[in-house]
Amino acid sequence: MDIVLLCGSLRKQSYNRKLLNTIKEHAPSHWTFNEIAIERIPFYNADVEESHVPDVVKALKEGMRHADGLIIVSPEYNNGMPAVIKNALDWAASPPQDSPLPKKPIALAGASPQGAGTVQAQTQLRQTLIAIDAYVMSGPKLLVGQVHKRVDIEAECITEEETVKRIKKYVRAFDEWITTFSE
Repeated sequence: MDIVLLCGSLRKQSYNRKLLNTIKEHAPSHWTFNEIAIERIPFYNADVEESHVPDVVKALKEGMRHADGLIIVSPEYNNGMPAVIKNALDWAASPPQDSPLPKKPIALAGASPQGAGTVQAQTQLRQTLIAIDAYVMSGPKLLVGQVHKRVDIEAECITEEETVKRIKKYVRAFDEWITTFSE
């Protein structure tokens, strides 16, 4: 299965990058990954879209279009999703007749030093994706709170045993979720 990954944190050593790496490490062997970089996508503008869709947006849409599923790993900034993720989704959703997101199986994940993890960011992401008619996995949720206590800052992945167990359960569930829609 081809899985597209989007990371909502632009920092190279972010907690969410470590979470994304851990998801990849514990994913089924039949998954292949295509991470789409979103930091160079310009702010959505219908005038720009009408005159010329930027190449980075074309790459975003094509990557999503050919994927069996999409995993969005995102931090929470000021009780919401980062603008860079919302912007990528706005481009991917427009125009609606060309969007690769309707009926696409999608899973959400996020890590934060806060106790509740990324619950509010994921709620906003879920609302946006449901409006686009994507198939957002309802659970298990992957909200990694107090992530700074669960990761070795020098490591590329999260190694804390209980969190790794939750990640394994999450990837198994997403594998089943994708299969539900591919049959």
